[in-house]
Amino acid sequence: MSHIKNNDFYEIMTGRRSIRSYDTEVKISKEEMTEILKEATTAPSSGNMQPWRFVVIESPEAKAALAPLVSFNQQQVATSSAVIAVFGDLKSIDNAETIYGKAVELGYMPQEVFERQLPALKSYYASISSDVNKHMVLIDGGLVSMQLMLVARAHGYDTNPIGGYDKQNIAESLGLDKERYLPVMLLSIGKAADAGYNSVRLPIEAVAQWK
Repeated sequence: MSHIKNNDFYEIMTGRRSIRSYDTEVKISKEEMTEILKEATTAPSSGNMQPWRFVVIESPEAKAALAPLVSFNQQQVATSSAVIAVFGDLKSIDNAETIYGKAVELGYMPQEVFERQLPALKSYYASISSDVNKHMVLIDGGLVSMQLMLVARAHGYDTNPIGGYDKQNIAESLGLDKERYLPVMLLSIGKAADAGYNSVRLPIEAVAQWK
């Protein structure tokens, strides 16, 4: 069942605000949150390895445990329906066979392409440095996070991306292996209790050039 409330992409995009205060009476169901995440994960990723991993922090206990790690964002944690911690899996290549195998099964990829691509992809991932790998998963994590913020608006909710948190300890505090899962950002999500603020964008002449 679709929970989409707004299909006007221009309004979704231009109406997005970073919301810091939410209606505490509004809780997003697990069913709808699953739908939001599923729609967000149609985002592109390097080699289609989909390295994004999400922890949905919604219970009072989980929020209380998160609070000390987000010193400047207490209101968002307290009032949001949930805070979604977005991580990048540095071993996303482990899913290559599953992803490409399913693509063959569904007829999206010919078997001969699978047999050529899979070894090449595994070889590439084995050859890259940890810094290159981190760079890739941060970009892919950013792509899925932006898409998640837009999908949330289509469902009638608002968000705020949070970069100010304890990146050293966030993975372990959520029971994840900090050597494997790289924090990308936190996203608060819920029904806005304020309108947020308009913000200025630099003119295109300042940020783009034609050659």
